Formats: sequence, C-alpha cells, structure tokens
Amino acid sequence: MSSAHSAVPTAGSVPSPSSTSSTVSSSASSASAASAASSGGAAPTIAELLEFVRRTARNEALIASLPLDPEGRTWIRLDGPGGSEAWLIGWPPGTGTGWHDHADSIGAFTTAAGALKEHSLAVRLPTDGWKTLELTDGVDRSRELATGQGRAFGQNHVHEVLNESEDVHAVSVHAYYPPLPRIRRFSRTGAVLRLEQTESPGDWQ
Repeated sequence: MSSAHSAVPTAGSVPSPSSTSSTVSSSASSASAASAASSGGAAPTIAELLEFVRRTARNEALIASLPLDPEGRTWIRLDGPGGSEAWLIGWPPGTGTGWHDHADSIGAFTTAAGALKEHSLAVRLPTDGWKTLELTDGVDRSRELATGQGRAFGQNHVHEVLNESEDVHAVSVHAYYPPLPRIRRFSRTGAVLRLEQTESPGDWQ
C-alpha cells in the first residue's frame, strides 16, 4: 500500500483525546473562542450543543417536516446555538456515513426517530502527512443510539454512523462548533485506514 512515510504509521502511537466524549481540549476551546469572538457571541460548549440536539429531537413537528427518501439520506439546515452548524438528517434503512472526522470542530448528535449505530475510534489521527495507517488493537468503540439517545464529542472525532434497520427510517439532529471547516473521509479494510478525500463546506451545503 502507498503511504506518505516509508512505513505505515500506527494510529495507536498518536495521543488519544479525552477518555470522555464530553470534554473539550484546551486547543478546541481556543478555536471555539476565536470563532465566537469573530461572530460577536460566546462559543457554545459541548454541553450546550448536546442540550440543543436533545431539545430539538423532541420537537415532533420539526421531525415530521423532514422529507424522507427511501433511496438516500435527506437533510435540513438548522439554526444552531451560538453560531454553530446544525442539521436535521433522515436515514433510510441500510444507509450510513462511512468513516469520517470533523477537523477542529466539537459536536453532538441525538437520534430523534428510529435507531442509529455509531462506530468510532478512541485515538487521535495524525492531522497531515499520511495516506494509510494501521490501527492498533483496542481503539474501536461501538454504541447503539435509540430514539432520544445521543452523544457529544471533541475535536478530530473519527466515526461512522449507520441505520442498520432493514425497514425503518431513522432521523437525527446534529450540531458542530465551529461550523465544519472540512471533513476527511476514510475507507477501512481490517485494521488499515486509508484517507480517501477531504471535503470543504461547498461539498455539502
């Protein structure tokens, strides 16, 4: 396999972010504060993002207003707290995001209808300079998120989200701060993670 280095780097050698998903690193706080200052308001905390997505997920009229498509995901942009980027997303049965991260943004999401499954990595990936890397044992995490359940996460969180149902749509609410500057998308074969592409806001807005 090709790599930016002579050997495939190992993700386990990279320092892991906080052991709890609701803690923001000092650099994340600094980035959030700088973005908030430019918009003239206080940066929302992870707790505030989580509260927003939980509260929004209980808005039955809003959830019912989302058009659902049996062939692909649908979404509506929402007004998030403190200048955050927020989305209402519909997931047909059997769909998912693929592996990706959220750069320097913190975030939260909650399942508003149906159920979702999240697979994530409990390790911080190198920011630049690689195309493939080998994950060490013990970095994989999985969780089921039934209706009303959600989670928050810090910078550079790597995960994939899936609707594994065979016949039931899922709907979820997501919020990120600062608004996503980029998304890196990965493919995975066993323990090997490959960087496939980097998207900018123009690719999803």
